[in-house]
Amino acid sequence: MRDIHPEALIKKREGHTVRNMWQSIFLLAIASIISGVALRLVEPMLPQLAEDFGSSISGASIVISGFAIAYTIGQLIYGPLGDRFGKLRVVTLSLVGAAVASIGCALAPDLASLAVLRFITALFSSSPVTLGMAHVGDQVPVAERQSVIARFVTGTIIGQAFGPLLGGLLTDLIGWRGTFVVLGLAFIAVAAVLFVSTRAQWSSAASGGSPYTVHLRLLGVSRVRYVLAAAFADTFFFFGAYSFLGPFLKLKFDLGPTVIGAILAVVGLGSILYTLAVKRLLAAMGQRGLVTWGGAICCACYALALLAPQWAVAIPCAVGIGFSFYMLQNTLQLKATEMAPQARGAGMSLYASAWSAGQGCGVALAGAAISVAGYAPTIFSFGLGFLALGLLLRNNLSRLS
Repeated sequence: MRDIHPEALIKKREGHTVRNMWQSIFLLAIASIISGVALRLVEPMLPQLAEDFGSSISGASIVISGFAIAYTIGQLIYGPLGDRFGKLRVVTLSLVGAAVASIGCALAPDLASLAVLRFITALFSSSPVTLGMAHVGDQVPVAERQSVIARFVTGTIIGQAFGPLLGGLLTDLIGWRGTFVVLGLAFIAVAAVLFVSTRAQWSSAASGGSPYTVHLRLLGVSRVRYVLAAAFADTFFFFGAYSFLGPFLKLKFDLGPTVIGAILAVVGLGSILYTLAVKRLLAAMGQRGLVTWGGAICCACYALALLAPQWAVAIPCAVGIGFSFYMLQNTLQLKATEMAPQARGAGMSLYASAWSAGQGCGVALAGAAISVAGYAPTIFSFGLGFLALGLLLRNNLSRLS
């Protein structure tokens, strides 16, 4: 038998480990795509849901805010569980539950039951993004992490970009009930691939100890509190405006679900363009410049979309909205991966909970404001809030480090 040099064996093992690392990151990104679709496919459905259930569009938005609230709760659960039992194991099993709940949404007899089933879907589908970023933090050195996070987050961006487009297109083709069935089947498929591909890594990724003793300790760290407050404000202002941009365009231009979904989808295109430019942007303006210009460009794009005389003007505005949102968002994501390296899953769960809580509260408050002040003033006010956040972060980034 031919002898194999020990150094060759070491290199072979290292190569195998690196391949496994990138494979797991890729699969978690795929899972994040499905999770992103689940998060965003409802916006174009709102007019149809309101009509079918005899509700206003603001009333039907409970299926969005309820999903976001459950997403918050799920993050608090799954982050510590990922630290304890292994991030890959927790993501795989939770997606099975998301599949069952999504198919249940297709059978909902009324708006209240649909909101409950969407709540349950979010509880199960909330794991891939947070545990995926935590997995990147575990596997990738900090010096290389920002670009890897940007590429990983592309999966979530793609899901959120195609969510409105698929939601509008499938609602037109097979109705909103059929759309939820398709979503459930997608969850089943990605869970099966994750199981087959990562099952061998589950045991080695687990750790001992109670999974729920770290939250209060982490909240006692000022840096953690600042990151969480910024994450809450980020999505509070952004999604308070974004979630009602589609209904505003329908009201102003009488657009159908597919067209609205396509316009909202190019927000994701803007976000993807950001991930391609992130290294150059960082070199040119630094993190302070990213958050400042992110807030300013986003606010300006919302204002232009509201004032547009033709609906086509909303398309480049949507690209700008997505690009500028991730200028600010990606900076916060990097800060979050390092705020609790000793318990990264739990730390990222707190971050994602603040992120989704901000979305839920922002959508709920914006929906209430629209019923009083109308779409345009409400959307613009939330855009101004996003601008103010960017300016505030510019002068306080050191508190997040």
